[in-house]
Amino acid sequence: MARSPQQYTESYVQQTVHSVQAPYLAEGIATLVEVFSKARAAGKTLYFFGNGGSASTSSHMANDLAKLTIVGNNRRFRCVSLSDPIPTMLAWANDLSYAEIFAEQIKNLGTPGDVALGISGSGNSPNVLRGLEEARKLGMVTVGLIGTGGGKMKALCDHSVVVPSNDMQHIEDAHLVVCHLLCAYFRDERPV
Repeated sequence: MARSPQQYTESYVQQTVHSVQAPYLAEGIATLVEVFSKARAAGKTLYFFGNGGSASTSSHMANDLAKLTIVGNNRRFRCVSLSDPIPTMLAWANDLSYAEIFAEQIKNLGTPGDVALGISGSGNSPNVLRGLEEARKLGMVTVGLIGTGGGKMKALCDHSVVVPSNDMQHIEDAHLVVCHLLCAYFRDERPV
């Protein structure tokens, strides 16, 4: 029997709450605060990338970290979403393959000590994996926002936040919580 919209909403919210209450979240935020703080202090750039909903999270994180966290004269975050330059991505996809759209941008832009943050609900997106592989070759710090156990991506990441869910919507919900928690922390707690 079909559930009512109210019943479905209550069930969905309970599952989402469950996916962000596990200890992984606080541990992941603490790790990312440390990684991002070091990068900011050293004047390094944070590169975000993903596909579909993860692409929009990539843009969202780059935007919020670059703008929302400006407090007084504190050093600003240098943030770039590699999911945003559509003509560049399409050129690499057309001339090489879709799997190379992030890796080639990282080859152009990345430097040792920069941070490459890949976002993939499955942890198996070929172009995100390739981006992280190239970031590792360049000596960048690799970070993953992942779900479904981490997939192949977890092994490519120096640090990862793995949402304990196999449901893509709840994974993406949790990734946005990570984004907003990080930005709010840097805005409110003002770590330099």
